Amino acid sequence: MSEPRPDATEPLRVLVVEDDPVAADAHALYVGRVPGFTVSGTVRSVAGARRHLDRHGVDLILLDLFLPDGHGLAFVRSLRAAGHGADVIAVTSARDLAVVREGVSLGVVQYVLKPFTFATLRDRLLRYAAFRASAGEASGQDEVDRAIAALRSPQPAALPKGLTAATLRAVTDALRAAPEGLGATAAADEIGISRITARRYLEHLVDTGRAARAPQYGQVGRPELRYRWSGH
Repeated sequence: MSEPRPDATEPLRVLVVEDDPVAADAHALYVGRVPGFTVSGTVRSVAGARRHLDRHGVDLILLDLFLPDGHGLAFVRSLRAAGHGADVIAVTSARDLAVVREGVSLGVVQYVLKPFTFATLRDRLLRYAAFRASAGEASGQDEVDRAIAALRSPQPAALPKGLTAATLRAVTDALRAAPEGLGATAAADEIGISRITARRYLEHLVDTGRAARAPQYGQVGRPELRYRWSGH
């Protein structure tokens, strides 16, 4: 069981549990860049996480759900059964809402879907810190609601000027339904928008890590860029 924090003014201690070494290093780097947080350690497995928790104080676990020696939620369940109070943010590519519901029942405070940017994780960590800072007795329902909202209601990331959420969803759905990928022309024809507009949305998906692009060769003239969904 982790040791209690000696001082509420000390940074929140985060254990990164991630089997992919590149992702693990990136997540640890991200955590270290957020004020009020420090990396307690980085491990690659459930067994490594247990060893670390036995030896070091941890306030928050940044937990990949698919680990080589077990599922992350089974690990959380065992921690709760043992009385371990460290909070958990799940970092995962899993989009099954049944898994999300199970995690909530076990006390997972946030889900961050891979791939994600530093800004996304920073937002979740700062909201978690605000939730942790809530103390004392609430004066009424409004104060309770505000404390929970700080944790549960992150604001959606603002889209670049000229892009709308509805069209982004249409482009995203079309791309996810095309495992072979789509060019801007094909996406535009399918959705009913201009090729230039389709390309702006596709490039936004690339910029946010949810799509990849590569030139499509083998045709007469200049090769067209082809986009493939990579956010799952």
